[in-house]
Amino acid sequence: MKRIIILFSILVLISCTSSNYLPLETVDKVDVNKYLGKWYEIASIPNSFQKGCQCTSAEYSLIDSETIRVKNRCKKDNEIDDVEGKAFIVEGSNNAKLKVQFFWPFKGDYWIIELDNDYKYAVVGTPSRKYLWILSREPKLDENIYQMLLQKIKNKNFDISKIQKTIHDCN
Repeated sequence: MKRIIILFSILVLISCTSSNYLPLETVDKVDVNKYLGKWYEIASIPNSFQKGCQCTSAEYSLIDSETIRVKNRCKKDNEIDDVEGKAFIVEGSNNAKLKVQFFWPFKGDYWIIELDNDYKYAVVGTPSRKYLWILSREPKLDENIYQMLLQKIKNKNFDISKIQKTIHDCN
């Protein structure tokens, strides 16, 4: 039953496309090899398929030159809940825009809208402004950096009052 709810929620996410929204600027360029690896969710605009999740992380690895394996994991109800999908680089985006697919044939937007020069933190959003994730290489992010990112996110027309920090004190 849990998997059905997750799949349904993913379908809702993926149904949001990039048309009919205010323009959303991405970073100029992403070095995919530097972006690969484990990221911790610091905060997000909550969505139904992540309800009750703590200690949320995402791990990215290459499948081929245009496809990235995505493994999302969280702790929910004292159990590990994970899902694996693929991300496809959008041509002409300098690797800053991807289409993520957890359930064929549906794909959702994954736009990297902020990125640290040293790839220590990132912000991923969708043109609808309905979904947003603040990511870090560590489970905690310096509060000054977090506040700076909130201001940048607000300037990109996201409703920052909806953003909630992710709990990371799991064993």
